[in-house]
Amino acid sequence: MIGLIFGETSFPKEILKKIKKRKIKYLIIDLTKRGVFKKDKNSHAVFLGQFGRIIEILKKNACNKVLFAGRVKKPNLYKLRLDLKGIYYMPRIIKSSKHGDAAILKEIIKILNKEKIKTINSLTYNPELTLKKGNFSKLKPNKEDKEDINKAVKTLNKLGNYTFSQGVVVRNRKVVAVEGRGGTQKMLKKCKSRKFRNKGVLVKFPKKKQDLRIDLPTVGLKTLTQCKSAGLKGIVLRGKRNIFLEKKECINFANSNKMFITVK
Repeated sequence: MIGLIFGETSFPKEILKKIKKRKIKYLIIDLTKRGVFKKDKNSHAVFLGQFGRIIEILKKNACNKVLFAGRVKKPNLYKLRLDLKGIYYMPRIIKSSKHGDAAILKEIIKILNKEKIKTINSLTYNPELTLKKGNFSKLKPNKEDKEDINKAVKTLNKLGNYTFSQGVVVRNRKVVAVEGRGGTQKMLKKCKSRKFRNKGVLVKFPKKKQDLRIDLPTVGLKTLTQCKSAGLKGIVLRGKRNIFLEKKECINFANSNKMFITVK
């Protein structure tokens, strides 16, 4: 029995499809605000502060392994519903939340490990959702594009260890935007240009101090359409360290719009 601890984004749905296809026994700890998985008979809607209940559900069902997928947002202190273990552990969660959403998940992993519950890689059942190094579109980066890419990579490398940033946009060798708490979509909206069309690049790599079992940067068709809307020419990912959804649709979109998808 595998415990699936699911938050927001579409990645958990892809995992669930594969789990069901392989007929693996599972249960879901649904941490989404809207109860996305409430129709699944194996789903348990739980609030982040209910650690006692989460651990009880996992142990009752002989789950000694869990998989995290999706985003778990910083908790609202005034709306938390804590059980006894939640009261005990929540100060650690609050402290970790200052370093971003991924830090919250890391702290939860430590708590579960203390309870002898192991966390496995979120791509264990879906290795096909990552990309190897190479170019996945007909169009390849030219000399100017490569200069933008190098500038973006250097910018990410210079960021602090506990950064929220997974993405940087560079155009004409100038940093246009660095991803903040608002995420990639908010960053790309700031990058729209009337002057430049099909110029510039989004580089999206895992954060520094990233636990590669969880919270890998996720890219899909929505990301490509937002890049197109922002006037960017391409997107660059890290080999085997990004979740790439809707692969066929993304490649077709890039080819139709003379954009590139490159993995370093």
